[in-house]
Amino acid sequence: MRNILNQTLSVCATACALTFVAGCQSNDHGTAQSSTQSATTAAQAAPSSTQPAAEAIPPATPSSSSVQAATSSVVRIKAGVSAAFTDSSGNVWQPDQGFDGGDVIERDAGTSIANTKDPGLFLTEHYGMSSFSCNVPNGKYVAKLYFAETFDGITGAGQRVFSFNVQGHEFKDFDVFVKAGGSDRAYIETVPVEVTDGKFTITFTSNVENPQINAIEIAPQS
Repeated sequence: MRNILNQTLSVCATACALTFVAGCQSNDHGTAQSSTQSATTAAQAAPSSTQPAAEAIPPATPSSSSVQAATSSVVRIKAGVSAAFTDSSGNVWQPDQGFDGGDVIERDAGTSIANTKDPGLFLTEHYGMSSFSCNVPNGKYVAKLYFAETFDGITGAGQRVFSFNVQGHEFKDFDVFVKAGGSDRAYIETVPVEVTDGKFTITFTSNVENPQINAIEIAPQS
């Protein structure tokens, strides 16, 4: 009887042990599977490291209208000054630049200049220069050269005579006093020109006294 009881207890103990082991294995597998699913889900949720980066947006390029505006601006130079000048129409004239050689002078601010709305434009000058040049886009322009005889040492015709060449257009024996009709009178010489090498140029040659000029304007032909 004792042997039968011992065998029965042994069988029960073995069965319980097997049941416990089987249950742990099931739980471990379930936990591992759950972990695998969680990892898979996380991997699916996370963006792929091989996903191509967003395409770079190229910088905006200026439109044709803005390029045209940039290349069609008017060049205005007021000779003999170191600061910009604004005329009665609101146009801004750049200070003295682009001249080769010579010197500058400013007349008395109270000097009256006839034939102009902007006497201040003619009260400073560059004189004794050999040339003037500036870079502009190739194309056709209207150049305006501003003159007034304000030197009190010039009292009549023939006392200041010089020649100049504007982009191939020759002006010989130019007399500001004669062209303007006397002293302290504004005169503007208008010259249609064409620029083919990116540079606008005027050359000056002295005949009697120094060549002089008060302002230069270069505007694209419309």
